[in-house]
Amino acid sequence: MPGFPTEEWFQAYIEAINASEAYAEYAATWEGDVIIQVEAEPDKGLASDVRGLLDLWHGGCRGGGIVDEPRATSAEFVVRAPYSRWKGVIRGDLEPVKGLVQGKLRVRGDLAKILRYVKGTQELAYIAGHVDTTFPDER
Repeated sequence: MPGFPTEEWFQAYIEAINASEAYAEYAATWEGDVIIQVEAEPDKGLASDVRGLLDLWHGGCRGGGIVDEPRATSAEFVVRAPYSRWKGVIRGDLEPVKGLVQGKLRVRGDLAKILRYVKGTQELAYIAGHVDTTFPDER
């Protein structure tokens, strides 16, 4: 079972995105890469920030994984939050669109574009919740 947020977890997530017929439908016209920036929480087992790339394109994910900061800054969107908030999204405790609007998830990029794809965004969270995952603060 892959640990969040690792390369192995992001690859399993990408596979799950590409297997989702619902995501393919909801995001059929989406174009844009997204960085999921997981901010460190050393007390919860994550010592440094992790940046995961999702190269989302027309209802699928063309690739991605853990990237360095220079690659992360060139992405169309960066969604940042502490590790525990991302854990809440994956577990279904924090709905991502609500988190964006409330500022619990911070975004760099065109928030209006993301909000035009609410179902796609919600489906990405649903998919993440179905990836078999271990968390560093639960090991």
